[in-house]
Amino acid sequence: MLQSKDHTWWRAIPRKLFRSSPSRRHPNNTNNGNFSQELNSSPQEVNAGSDFLSKEDMAAIAIQSCFRGHLARRAYKALRSLVKLQALVRGVLARRQARIALDCMHALARLQITVRARQLLLNT
Repeated sequence: MLQSKDHTWWRAIPRKLFRSSPSRRHPNNTNNGNFSQELNSSPQEVNAGSDFLSKEDMAAIAIQSCFRGHLARRAYKALRSLVKLQALVRGVLARRQARIALDCMHALARLQITVRARQLLLNT
């Protein structure tokens, strides 16, 4: 069975930051001197402090990062379309400027032709 990258995005979170239950952080969760619970639990659960993340925290981080990526892609798409629009407008303006310059050159060429024709008529 092939897995796509969509199913492995959560693996980017380091495993040492993983904690199985969010209830270890709750202040009312005490042993009351019951050492058998401490012996039966794993060292990771006993030492669960602020350095570890619960499944819910990891899920929240993953959802937030996916949403931020979505917002970034949407902003990039809008920026890219804006850049395309600017290029289109600049292209239109450049073509208009080139057409005006060409018309001026044609007018100068016509003027030069008429001046030379008059010179030829006056010299003969």
